[in-house]
Amino acid sequence: MAYDTEHGSMPETTYRTTHETGQSRELPHGESPFAVASRRAFLTSAGAAAALPAVGALFAPGTAAATTPVREPDPERWKTCVAVARQLLLVGPADEDLKLKYLRILIDDGLPKTTAPKHVLIVGAGIAGLVAGLLLKRAGHKVTIVEANANRIGGRIKTFRSGPGGQDSARRWADPKATAEAGAMRLPSFHPMTLALIDKLGLKRRPFHLVDVAPGTGNPGGTPPAVEYKAFTGETWRYGPAQTDFRAPDKRNNTWIRANGVRMRKAEYAAAPDAMHAGFGLPAGGGTMASRWANALTPCYAKIAKTNPDGTREPLPLPQRIEGWARLINDYDEFSLRRFMAEVAGFDTATIEALGTLENLTSRLPLSFLHSFLGHTDINPSATYWEIAGGTAELPYALLPELEDDIVMNRRVTRLEYRDTAVPGSRTTHLPAGGKGVWVHTVREAGGDDQDSGTELPGGQVYEADVAIVTIPFSALRHVQVEPAFSYPKRRAIAELHYDAATKVLLEFSRRWWEFDEDQWKKELESIRPGLYELYRTNRAGKGAELLGAHSSVDRKSMSPGLADRYASAPDAAVDQPPAVQAIGGGSVSDNANRFMYHPSHPTAGGSAGGVVLASYTWADDALRWDSLDDDERYAYALRGLQEVYGRRIEVFFTGHGATQSWLRNRYACGEAAVFTPGQWTTLHPATTTVEGPVHFAGEHTSLKHAWIEGSLESAVRAALEVNGRA
Repeated sequence: MAYDTEHGSMPETTYRTTHETGQSRELPHGESPFAVASRRAFLTSAGAAAALPAVGALFAPGTAAATTPVREPDPERWKTCVAVARQLLLVGPADEDLKLKYLRILIDDGLPKTTAPKHVLIVGAGIAGLVAGLLLKRAGHKVTIVEANANRIGGRIKTFRSGPGGQDSARRWADPKATAEAGAMRLPSFHPMTLALIDKLGLKRRPFHLVDVAPGTGNPGGTPPAVEYKAFTGETWRYGPAQTDFRAPDKRNNTWIRANGVRMRKAEYAAAPDAMHAGFGLPAGGGTMASRWANALTPCYAKIAKTNPDGTREPLPLPQRIEGWARLINDYDEFSLRRFMAEVAGFDTATIEALGTLENLTSRLPLSFLHSFLGHTDINPSATYWEIAGGTAELPYALLPELEDDIVMNRRVTRLEYRDTAVPGSRTTHLPAGGKGVWVHTVREAGGDDQDSGTELPGGQVYEADVAIVTIPFSALRHVQVEPAFSYPKRRAIAELHYDAATKVLLEFSRRWWEFDEDQWKKELESIRPGLYELYRTNRAGKGAELLGAHSSVDRKSMSPGLADRYASAPDAAVDQPPAVQAIGGGSVSDNANRFMYHPSHPTAGGSAGGVVLASYTWADDALRWDSLDDDERYAYALRGLQEVYGRRIEVFFTGHGATQSWLRNRYACGEAAVFTPGQWTTLHPATTTVEGPVHFAGEHTSLKHAWIEGSLESAVRAALEVNGRA
């Protein structure tokens, strides 16, 4: 999964709530908190059906203008908003903390042993399918997982590397020990299920430096701290030692921002942003874009959290929090990010454009405001992030030994038939008179998941089971025939749920030039040709591809002729040579096509002198520009884009090896992750988790932590509980 991935939900500590009346009831088996009758009248759950609070009582006097209700909800809409808020906050039907429950099942105790074992068919061997399958198998069920991919498991968790999960079709790195992430790459400290599962499986967890750090500070190689979760019931769950020797290194903000021809270090921008803002036509004063955006969101935070004098936030009491989230959903579900910025925050066009460029919001402007609000506290410099040594693909492959005999690869699902005994007349003529409840038709294919096209091969097979869990994205499920048809709300969710484009271009270098100081640069360049350091400094080095991979550490024979030709034909990077960036980890921002660039947080295993840079990370329309190019074009243009930010001299260390991932063009993902458009919180999301007869659903798109591994894990435990509880 392209998890992060980069978008998602707020820290768990800001999310908890409870039923506003204190009433609860157990749901009948198989009933979702979002039992759906129509697109607007969704709810039958206890949380939704309770007496509604007076709308005017939700806010204290003197609340800022941005909290003025945009619309007074009708009773049915308010029920929907309350129920969605409860799912967002993971409050169960009996007001239990579902996150705590899920942690105990996933990490501590597993599911209760079944007394009614079933054959469970799971569609998709992504992290949701694998975890659900493992839990159910351990509980005593028979599990079969069908996976379309012929060469790897993990879905949108994908690492470019040699070994398990490495793509045979990917261009090999010059350094066989090099790794780079096609999908999920950073794991937030406020995602306890993900981190605890990594630790339980014995994988090595180490810091991911979203912001570059000072060498020699902290103790980042120490034992990672315990994973902790503070439940809204007052309990604290912990996995790992209470005290460790880990200390995070100091942040530097030494990396670059380059926009409108102006380049400055992030630390310089934080101290004096006016020079950067002038390029957008903004007057002096007003603070950084990050501070302006945070101020604009303050009234929204006031609905769910209290701001302390030191600027930190703590959650409001649970009843107020659920009401606050319900109000946010009611007021702003139909707002795009741009509309919120213009109509609520009052930003002019120049400010919106600067925010989009510098705060990674351009791609989100036409999408749901609430999605960006949730992401505001996720991808930010003050949070702590982790990565898995060896690549994120270590996670799904650590689950494989126990499931290897239960996974069938190269089986793409084309048709799903099921018998819903709760719906009279749902049986079709295609189903046998008795027996199982689900039939899944599959085909074999030629090609991997990144091929532009595949060929269906003879040898299709039908798998029969009592119950199924469908974990593939709705964007892929859209191409599966289903009989009898799912409920109308489910069909609309499958047809309309928005999936974003996301594309990465990764380039390998034989030296970690991003960590160099000027003395190191001079030594390496002079080893190629005396005087070359000065020629680069004054922008007088050779033209075309003359110096591409010129360092002795590069084997130029492995350079693709097509790549070199495209690089040589592109306009020369006629930019001044900035000083050495001297960055360990972190990344830079640009308004060019690359947009966002990230350096690896750690050296390649085995003491390699080089590494792989995420040269371009883009979303939405920015990603589509890259999707139109072939691989060699992507590598050539990504290198040129890096040079605009870091200077032309980096070309001498380029090995000619790269990897690129378009999640929109991935045949089995059909997009990076679910990202709501305006209105989809209330019109589509409630139907994503509803059970359709014997068919259950899991995956990040069925959670409200879109694009994150954590959302997939939550959904996996939920679906496994549903199946294990069936009579």
